[in-house]
Amino acid sequence: MLQTLPWGRWRVLEDWKIKIAVLWSLVEFCMIAFAMVLKAIPMETAAETTPGEVLAIAISSLIPPIMAFLSLTLKDSINRWVNIILGIVFIVLIPIGSGFELIPAAYLPSAIVTAIVQVAALVLIVWYARKSKQKTELH
Repeated sequence: MLQTLPWGRWRVLEDWKIKIAVLWSLVEFCMIAFAMVLKAIPMETAAETTPGEVLAIAISSLIPPIMAFLSLTLKDSINRWVNIILGIVFIVLIPIGSGFELIPAAYLPSAIVTAIVQVAALVLIVWYARKSKQKTELH
């Protein structure tokens, strides 16, 4: 895909960067979908949330759209490592940070589905980032 740079030149965006950017957007969409489900949880449960937990949720929700942008703009070697490292961190944190034990039974299926989609997208992010290095070494 061609990209016009601010100074008028063209640059070819590698296919793997576009895939990774779209996958980070998918991870964010899952977070938004899950947040919408959580809004339906009774206020008594939500009242137990600490300010630190809310801040952690806000920060973790901002990382995917930032990564979607950075995936298209960072230099290849940095891009690969940042995507691999953050992808693995999110894969580990999703089951830990989802709080499945606190979710009422009626909401649990949607929480599990969004977590599965997120983990699948993150596995693909790590896969494409790793695979992109192998492509570069072949050329």
